[in-house]
Amino acid sequence: MQFKYYAAALFSFIIWGVFSLVLRPLSDYAALDILTYRIAFAAIIIAFISFIFRYKVTKENINIIVSLAPKERLKIISATVFSAVILALNWYLYIYVLNAVSVNATSLAYLICPILTTVLASLFLNERLNMGQWIAVGMSVVSCLILSYGHFMDMLYSVVIAFSYAIYLVVQKASTKLDKFFTLTLHILISAMFLLPLGMTASELVEHSMLFYQYVLLIAVFFTIIPLFLNMYALKGLDSSVVGVLLYINPIISFLLAVFYFKEDITLLQGLAYGLIFLAVIVFNVAYLQRKSKTIS
Repeated sequence: MQFKYYAAALFSFIIWGVFSLVLRPLSDYAALDILTYRIAFAAIIIAFISFIFRYKVTKENINIIVSLAPKERLKIISATVFSAVILALNWYLYIYVLNAVSVNATSLAYLICPILTTVLASLFLNERLNMGQWIAVGMSVVSCLILSYGHFMDMLYSVVIAFSYAIYLVVQKASTKLDKFFTLTLHILISAMFLLPLGMTASELVEHSMLFYQYVLLIAVFFTIIPLFLNMYALKGLDSSVVGVLLYINPIISFLLAVFYFKEDITLLQGLAYGLIFLAVIVFNVAYLQRKSKTIS
């Protein structure tokens, strides 16, 4: 029965893996400018869906929050606001690094992220890994060290991006009371409240083409709402460490695009490191499924 959760996680990361295809044509625009319109479009669309097509579910979840004890209500509201801020920070840093630094730097971020997610899940969610899973984590660490050699600034940017999304994943796994789509709606609307006043001021001075609006609308729906919802849905049935490791699909695709599409210079050592990452994904998930089958039996 876990196939649907695996499929949701894989599809979300495949989508994000090709994100550079729609971001690179917007490289003449500032990261904050792109992010502002991305959030504005996403907020309008997801609010429309939640309050029109999913009104009953939205109302039920609002009633759940209202009916909670003050301490529990404060906990959920604090986690929601915190998640929204972390998500907005992750979006901004990703766009800035991809357009101002390199595609490889963002790929490295999502190679580090699964390691950080696994560690955070072990510390805060008490998710235990077996020997095979820890071997896969060790393989990932080695590959990241190889990729960071001689690229200190790339590594620095990558760690910040990775840490922000790792925290987001772990917090979502811990939040189970509310509907996932409703929770995502709150995250995007709160992010919009923080970023739109800042971004719109700068955007007023920029002339935007019709192509810009088309690309950003595509980003808002296909590269924001859909994969984030799939990601949160996957967390219903999988450990956050597993979802984190499946995130390796994202940088592997980004790496292949960097090599074959964007023609970025890639060394043999980098190629070997990404090969090691791919092997680590297989080892981790085989070990996870073996542990689950033993638990069931």
